[in-house]
This record gives sequence, C-alpha cells and structure tokens, in this order.
Amino acid sequence: MAAGLASHWWVILIIVVLLFGAPKLPALARSMGQSLRIFKSEIKSNDDSSKTENVQTTAPVSTTEPRDTTTKP
Repeated sequence: MAAGLASHWWVILIIVVLLFGAPKLPALARSMGQSLRIFKSEIKSNDDSSKTENVQTTAPVSTTEPRDTTTKP
C-alpha cells in the first residue's frame, strides 16, 4: 500500500519538474514560502485586531460629574 502511494508522488514530482523545469523550482518554492509567511502574518494581525476591537468597544465608565460647557451671558 505504501509503495503504491509513494510511486504516485514520484510521478507527480516528475510531471512538476517537466512542466516548470529544474531551474525554476527553487524560485517556485521560495515564492510559495513567502506567500505562506504573508498569509500567516495576515491571520495573526487579523486575530490581534479583533482582540483590540473587542477591548475598544467597551466604553470606559466615568465617575465624574459632567461639566456644563455652555457660556452664560
């Protein structure tokens, strides 16, 4: 079972090498890695901003009396 599965991966690898060519594979792997890093950082910043929004939506409670800002003639 495992030998049959491994042979499929070799066939896929050979097809990828034939399609993209050996010189382009490092650039392809580098761009995929960079895309994953960007994706992870965006997910992390999205999680951080949602936590910040939850904190900012609650208004602080004021214990002081409101001041009268109207001018008296």
